[in-house]
Amino acid sequence: MKKLLATGMITALVVGGAAMAQTPVVYTWTGIGVNVQGSSKCPTYKMNIEVTVTGKAVKGTFQQEGRDQRHFETTLDKNGKIKTAAMVGGGNMMDVIGEVSDSGGKIKLDGYCKFEGPLTKKQ
Repeated sequence: MKKLLATGMITALVVGGAAMAQTPVVYTWTGIGVNVQGSSKCPTYKMNIEVTVTGKAVKGTFQQEGRDQRHFETTLDKNGKIKTAAMVGGGNMMDVIGEVSDSGGKIKLDGYCKFEGPLTKKQ
């Protein structure tokens, strides 16, 4: 009986721990763009970025004020970093680079403008 109880407790801890590790963590950033070569209006563009991390899976959305919402999906590398690209209007691409940790992280969207800043963990 004790062996069965101990096995059940270990199973509950392992399953519970795995479930806790898979709890989504959401990070956000809102800020203004910076011009890249060939751009002049970026400082007038406001961007909202939301990054959701579940285990190693990363899903993000970003939306420039007045434009359609865009998204990206990738995985964290062993150092908690991400690097991918997202489709934006007109068939253009935006590089998505960043990293996350327990306390927050940072994000950069680099394409027609550069949007970069610290990620804040959503409460």
